[in-house]
Amino acid sequence: MIPGGGQPNMQDILQQAQKMQQDLAAAQEELAATEVDGQSGGGLVKATVNGSGELRGLVIDPKAVDPEDTETLADLVIAAVHAANENAHQLQQEKLGPLAQGLGGMPGLPF
Repeated sequence: MIPGGGQPNMQDILQQAQKMQQDLAAAQEELAATEVDGQSGGGLVKATVNGSGELRGLVIDPKAVDPEDTETLADLVIAAVHAANENAHQLQQEKLGPLAQGLGGMPGLPF
C-alpha cells in the first residue's frame, strides 16, 4: 500500500529498478573477478573457479598421478571442480541473492 492511498510514482519505481540493475551488474562484475577454490583427495587436486563458475586453474599433485589408475585421477579432478563450483554458488548467493530477490517482484525484468 502507498501511504495516503495514492498511486505509486512510476518514475520512482523506474529509478529504483535502474539502481537495482546497476547494483546487480556491479555484483556480477565482482563475482567474475573473484576466485574460489575447491579440492579433493586431501588436497591432491585443487581447482580454482571464478565467482561465475568458470574454471580458472587446476593443480594436480604428482602423488595423485598413477598411470595405471587414471580413473581415480579423473574422479579427483571432477570432485575438486565440483567443490570449487559449490563454493562459487555460495558466493553467488551471498552477492546476488538479495539483489535478485529485490528485482524479482518487478514486472518486465528478467529475474
